[in-house]
Amino acid sequence: MTPAARIEAKICGLSTPETVDAAVAAGAEYVGFVTFPASPRHVASVEALRALGQRVPAGVIRVGLFVDPDDALLDERLASGVIDLLQLHGRETPQRLAEIRARTGKPVMKAIKVAAAADVESGIAAYAPVADRLMFDAAEGTLPGGNATAFDWTFLSGRTVPKPWFLAGGLNAGNVAEAVRVTGAPAVDVSSGVEASRGVKSADLIRAFLDTVKAL
Repeated sequence: MTPAARIEAKICGLSTPETVDAAVAAGAEYVGFVTFPASPRHVASVEALRALGQRVPAGVIRVGLFVDPDDALLDERLASGVIDLLQLHGRETPQRLAEIRARTGKPVMKAIKVAAAADVESGIAAYAPVADRLMFDAAEGTLPGGNATAFDWTFLSGRTVPKPWFLAGGLNAGNVAEAVRVTGAPAVDVSSGVEASRGVKSADLIRAFLDTVKAL
């Protein structure tokens, strides 16, 4: 009997050494750093980003989250040397995705905002040809992500996604098992679901979430 595939996990919006260390120690395969000033999780300086990223051991993928970035911003942040994967969470077109991927030489993940079942289908059609990974996130909220809101997981039930993909949007230790069961997600992403207050990560909640995912 073939063993079930391990569900991977990404902790996004990390901004302190303590929570980066907690995510790594508890077994996160991905850690995310936000570059978006409107977000309470924004890492304000390249120096701060470098210091956080350098705490992450080899084998854990460091993700830089951007919202409609221009080339200058990407260059500035990539110069930190601590971004392995670019996550684009804005209104980037497939053409822009391809440009960024070619220009930076970095793999790119595109977040697809889901409000209806049709958004899943159209998102896959548009971005799967140019992205290395996809992420399905809730469309509702005041920020591009990290709004503690979920979409209808049945939109993904039984669907074949041609690229590696993440489920995001309103996940926490209490619902992630059901979310994976319904969607078949091979990887999950959490931000607000491991926070003690908006933008403030909790090491205890990070550990609880990752312990739950590892038990799936």
